Amino acid sequence: MMADNETGDQSGGQPGGGLDRAVAENLPYLRRYARALTGAQETGDRYAMATLEAIVADKETINDFSTVKTGLFGVFHRIWTSSGAIVEDTDVADDPLEQRAQWRLQGLSPNSREALLLGTIESFAFEAIGEILGVDREEAIALIERARDEMGRMVTGDVLIIEDEAIIALDLEAIVEGMGHKVVGVARTRAGASEIGLRHSPDLILADIQLADKSSGIDAVNDLLAELGDVPVIFITAFPERLLTGERPEPAFLIAKPYTEEQVRTAVSQAMFFASTESLLATG
Repeated sequence: MMADNETGDQSGGQPGGGLDRAVAENLPYLRRYARALTGAQETGDRYAMATLEAIVADKETINDFSTVKTGLFGVFHRIWTSSGAIVEDTDVADDPLEQRAQWRLQGLSPNSREALLLGTIESFAFEAIGEILGVDREEAIALIERARDEMGRMVTGDVLIIEDEAIIALDLEAIVEGMGHKVVGVARTRAGASEIGLRHSPDLILADIQLADKSSGIDAVNDLLAELGDVPVIFITAFPERLLTGERPEPAFLIAKPYTEEQVRTAVSQAMFFASTESLLATG
């Protein structure tokens, strides 16, 4: 699987000409990464905004990197590490779920979770991951392997899959169970998701956006969250850009079709790791 990153995404343009446009084009992906890293849209966006402010104040900061996209993530990482990689928020401090997540964070090797997300969710090549994190290629590879091992040992639980395509549902079920989790059911419709979810109270929901009866996976998830409270959710969609507009609440964990096994494994580990999510109030 590691070889997949050999030709990872190096796109983003060279620093210099059209910098503002290139930053804007890659901002949705930074926001996705920031949300996955922090476990919440608001907190992730706060770090992303701080990154933009740093670049606006001194555009030379991004010129230290080989591409604009790598630079955008690299500047973010400098801010993230300088803050101690801890969410400093009074509301979060009072939330036992977030407290548990932060406690778990202390048990991970520095940069390991970041490297894993950069490689599997954002598809950066090993060299680019090293550039962003300030390490060499071999250390980037080692960090990814370490994160998989450490996170995989920390959390397992019950998973509900909401997916109307049988082949994809079977594939997701195999991946999730291969990680040591238990799949409590597979739902093809909004009504089916509600029935299975309320009966089993899953620890994680893995949901497609468009379901067999033309209903919305987002609506199905919101039905469950209204009854179950904070449950981590991963959305899978062929059109992730529709949920990365910044115009409405967005899922903390989002992967695109066609997905890779490593993307699913990473997202599941991340979501279970935080064991909380924000309710996605959007429709459609």
